[in-house]
Amino acid sequence: MKSLFINIAAILAVGFSYAQIEDAGPVNSPNPGIIDGVVLKEHIPTKRMIPYEFVREADVMWSKRVWQSIDLRERMNHALYYPFDEITPAGEWIKHGERWSLWTVIRHNILNGKLTVFLPYNPNNQFGEWDGDQLKYALYPEQGLTYYTDSVYREKILYCLGKLGPQSDIPLTDEYGDPLVITLPDGTQEFKYPPRDTIWYNSKNIIEYRIKEEWFFDKERSVIDQRILAIAPVVYKMEVDAQGNESVGGTMELFWLYFPHCRFVFNNYFCYNDQNDAQWMSFDDLFWKRRFSSYIIKESNGFDRKIETYRSGVDALRESEKIKEGIRTFEHDLWDF
Repeated sequence: MKSLFINIAAILAVGFSYAQIEDAGPVNSPNPGIIDGVVLKEHIPTKRMIPYEFVREADVMWSKRVWQSIDLRERMNHALYYPFDEITPAGEWIKHGERWSLWTVIRHNILNGKLTVFLPYNPNNQFGEWDGDQLKYALYPEQGLTYYTDSVYREKILYCLGKLGPQSDIPLTDEYGDPLVITLPDGTQEFKYPPRDTIWYNSKNIIEYRIKEEWFFDKERSVIDQRILAIAPVVYKMEVDAQGNESVGGTMELFWLYFPHCRFVFNNYFCYNDQNDAQWMSFDDLFWKRRFSSYIIKESNGFDRKIETYRSGVDALRESEKIKEGIRTFEHDLWDF
């Protein structure tokens, strides 16, 4: 009888834990009472975020702002890139059942209203400067509404999470099979075509993440520390020629996110550890421990210019390393007596 009560209590505990962490991401409990493994991995989905150390303005004796690129093609950054997700033509979102890529985590929480999107450009002047890293152009749904209930907000988010596909060349027809015709304001007529499909970005479309961060010297703790301020996913910018052929015309930032807000989300999603399946960290842990490879694309300077404007190719990478070495030298010289 005693063992029966113990088994019932264990099943109820697993069911309770599954209900508590279901919204925090995939766990190894696909159904109440079922554990896919030796133990229920609930530490990451339920742990609380560790706050940053408080820093007074008077204690910041030196600082340097840099922008870095995390290239997802590098092996060290594959934990951010994989596993892939997929969106079927019917609109069904297929995600990995055990862990998600960083893009899947971001997209999931944008749709659920837990992350605020900041446009990379001024929505009132799309041909102006792309200054989204300053986090000035936030997108919010109407009060009390969400992505699923606010059509205006959903239309704006479309240009952050996807793009419109090509226009069909087959017009709509009426019940008799004749093409539908519409009259334009200038009096001319043209065929009516079906609306363009939405092509959603998925994990494999994200080629890099750009981060904006601050390096500073805190005299109270006597340390050089860094804080990530914002993060942006980047995709290839596709151009179409007169014949309809697509080609890569550079890269494009989709949007920016305020990283201190992202920490509350990243803190509860598993990040893959290829050395030990029992020691998976969270995405917040990965950024906190700097377990990624990156190179500097811009530093704060009097010209407010990026490295690519005066260096290219290997020279740009050397310039990036030169900036990093300057920060290391500053820290070294602090303790060189």
